[in-house]
Amino acid sequence: MTDLLENYSRFPFSLIKGEEVYLFDENGKRYLDFTSGIGVMNMGYSFEAGKIAVKTQIDALSHLSNLYQNPLQEKVAAKLSQNHEYKAFFCNSGTEANEAALKLTRLIKSGQKVLAFNHGFHGRTFGAMSATMQEKIQAGFSPLLPDFVCSDYNDVDGLWQVLSNQNIGAIILEMVQGEGGVLPITPEFVQVLKEAQKAGILLIIDEVQTGIGRTGKLFSFEHFGLKPDIFTVAKALANGIPTGAMLCKNEYADYFSKGKHGSTFGGNPLAMASANEVLTAMTPDFLSEVTDKSEFFLSVLTEKLSVKSQVKAIRSVGLMLGIQLTDGQKITEILGMLRDEGLLALSAGDDVIRLLPPLIMTKAELVKGAEILEKVL
Repeated sequence: MTDLLENYSRFPFSLIKGEEVYLFDENGKRYLDFTSGIGVMNMGYSFEAGKIAVKTQIDALSHLSNLYQNPLQEKVAAKLSQNHEYKAFFCNSGTEANEAALKLTRLIKSGQKVLAFNHGFHGRTFGAMSATMQEKIQAGFSPLLPDFVCSDYNDVDGLWQVLSNQNIGAIILEMVQGEGGVLPITPEFVQVLKEAQKAGILLIIDEVQTGIGRTGKLFSFEHFGLKPDIFTVAKALANGIPTGAMLCKNEYADYFSKGKHGSTFGGNPLAMASANEVLTAMTPDFLSEVTDKSEFFLSVLTEKLSVKSQVKAIRSVGLMLGIQLTDGQKITEILGMLRDEGLLALSAGDDVIRLLPPLIMTKAELVKGAEILEKVL
């Protein structure tokens, strides 16, 4: 019997301890973690700078409302601001960051529609869910918010058609569709987005899973020279301490005038203490190492798995990888077999094994994980 709502499909074991890139269950079994807590623990489970900062902060002040100045918020906002081109609003999660983005969009583009993409994922609150074009997410919650339209991701002709025939004020998207199967954006699609932005359509980029170094850049839009009007971040921002942020270009900041939006816990000192250390660690050298490890890991996976008959494709952007299988019905079974062998992985979409190893993982540990995948597949 449980007193918890059973809205999660939980695995039949408990994890009680983490060290570096490993997790341990109640029986002491060790698992190599290729999930990072669904893209959260980018700095691993022994990030000392973050731990020290949080311990110091909790001894000093564990909560501070947004009625007062918060120097830690200023530090984190400055590090997220892309050389002070953006201003930050802090919240507690990715879906809240996307809600803030959509509320701001409503103020800027009143009466116009928001375009989102099939198989994208932006959260489960009503605004974010209305932009999440997946039937399994939206089912049972109609009516959703009005004025959201959808198109197919990476379909250039389809995008042009929607832009030509609908009153679109903003486009919201991920640079890599994570829940949709680890599907990277194409350069051709990016070009259309740039042209739409030049025409006055707001570009909202959801960096909740792809941000904070996951793709080898602080934000994945940097790979394409994009400057979104609004972007959102959460998950790995504070390495396990719940936090999120919505950032908008300076020119749009005044739309969120006093009282237009808020959050009791947003920018909490504990989260900001950890986030400040995470962002400090995101140096050019560190991000270069992520890129080097990601290229190495992709080559190892390709060598070991491309010959497997059940492997249809291997996709990656940085240390965000998807192994597409020919038989998606076996995903649950395969994830269980990987756990038995001491490797934790995720699913994405209907037929993809998703890998999100901590960014600090060594090449030797990446190889170890690849060997387990080779054995199971």
